[in-house]
Amino acid sequence: MASRAIEGSEFTRGQLATATGCNPETIRYYENMNLMPAPRRAENGYRIYNDESRKRLSFILRLKALGFSIEETQNVFARLDNDSYECGDIHRVTLEHLAVVQGKLKDLRKMEKRLKELSNMCGQGQLPDCPIIDVLYA
Repeated sequence: MASRAIEGSEFTRGQLATATGCNPETIRYYENMNLMPAPRRAENGYRIYNDESRKRLSFILRLKALGFSIEETQNVFARLDNDSYECGDIHRVTLEHLAVVQGKLKDLRKMEKRLKELSNMCGQGQLPDCPIIDVLYA
């Protein structure tokens, strides 16, 4: 059975998870990390999220998809939540993260090159002698 949003743009945790494509426990985690504000409670005790919560969670998930760490995401929200940012600030954060991603790509290219070298050493034979093990275990 499909989840329906509560009147207006309000969601239970499960509905918010469905609306944003994440796990309900992910929402709880972001609340514990102070990235998501504590939601109001309905009379039945359910947590009730609004459309602003949906937008905020979607923003967090987009940052995550771009590889931003929790700390980087908290840094962005520290600025956004206090209206203490300028576009240049966010640009700098983005460039800093880009440098981290570029460093990871450089490391991955090195790993790829080394793995290709190792795989080319192997005759793929049936003998227990393996040049890959010999090189790595030396």
